Amino acid sequence: MNSPIARLSHCLGISLLLAVPFTSAPGASQLPELSPQTEPQSQPQLPLQLRPVPPELEQPGDSPGDTLRERPPSPETLPTEVVNPDYLLGPGDQIRITVFDYEEYSTPQVVLPDGTISLPSIGSVQAADRTPSQLARELTVRLQEWLVNPVVSIDLMRLRPVRINVAGEVRRPGPVQLSSVTGLTENANTFAIELPTLSAAILKAGGVTRKADISRIVLTRYSPTGEGRSFTIDLWETLSSAEVPRETLLQDGDAVFIPEIEAGEGIDPRLVAQSSLAPETVRVRVVGQVTRPGEMQVPPNSSISSAVAIAGGPTDKADLAEVKFIRVGEDGSIEEQEIDISNLTDNYQIQEGDVIVVPKSTRGEIVEFVGDFIIPTNLLIDILRNGFF
Repeated sequence: MNSPIARLSHCLGISLLLAVPFTSAPGASQLPELSPQTEPQSQPQLPLQLRPVPPELEQPGDSPGDTLRERPPSPETLPTEVVNPDYLLGPGDQIRITVFDYEEYSTPQVVLPDGTISLPSIGSVQAADRTPSQLARELTVRLQEWLVNPVVSIDLMRLRPVRINVAGEVRRPGPVQLSSVTGLTENANTFAIELPTLSAAILKAGGVTRKADISRIVLTRYSPTGEGRSFTIDLWETLSSAEVPRETLLQDGDAVFIPEIEAGEGIDPRLVAQSSLAPETVRVRVVGQVTRPGEMQVPPNSSISSAVAIAGGPTDKADLAEVKFIRVGEDGSIEEQEIDISNLTDNYQIQEGDVIVVPKSTRGEIVEFVGDFIIPTNLLIDILRNGFF
């Protein structure tokens, strides 16, 4: 390398290498040239920008920035038409929070015993004593510190058990607890809903009595501050109306009072006893010449003949022309009547605590006496025939 010839050969090799043009391998991508004026692309800034609402979720007349409120309920949520918009949330309510385009914030929640729920970033939020729409607005305000244009909606999945006080003309007055159940039926074609309604509270208290005035039911609702407002509800009109009645949804702490019928009210106790507001059965006693004497449960619209039939029917010794019907009055007095049900029909209507006595007929007593005489005679004949003497 120190000779002149070696140094000359080395220089010529370098010159030839620099003179050969550079070509990339087949299929290889070429790197773009970066000009001095080109700036690197900026990284996405957090929080992410909210994408536009898809057209199928937009409501008529809504702008892209409007909050989404109306949409078909899922099988796990309560339809909005059966829930009072003024319903106040409380501990035990199950809700579904949906924050559009932010799945990490969309979650089912149960209102805790202290009345709060918890979401990422914002932490604990007071939910009790607020309507679902009020809570949605509160969450929207709180989430705006972390998200861009949050769209919040809240659905009720299941209402908490509520305690209602039912007083007046019901069979078992006092506090009752009602629960709500939602879900699909067995064939998965219909949506079954059981809600804490006024009629459910009445049935939970044993149903109305015959003296109940269901046209002047008083519902008292208390606010979180303890202030009460009373409303009068007429269920008598629904028994004769052709329209489907709208159920009254009760809230925790409501008080229901059913007054006694006053003279001239025009309410038919027989029709009330046959309605769904009456108890399914009443207790009566049927004694005497029936197949299964004793206390039994019969439908409240049953007649005396029906009660005798439910007791197994009369025996062959029964005197149906002189059946005694005993009823204890409201003042404790005892009313007794003699009724002829020989044709197994009558116009009387059974009430709770009635007693029916089916006596033995004179013919039955004679037959019984003859039978008592014939049996020993036959026994004596058998003894003589077998040579015991």
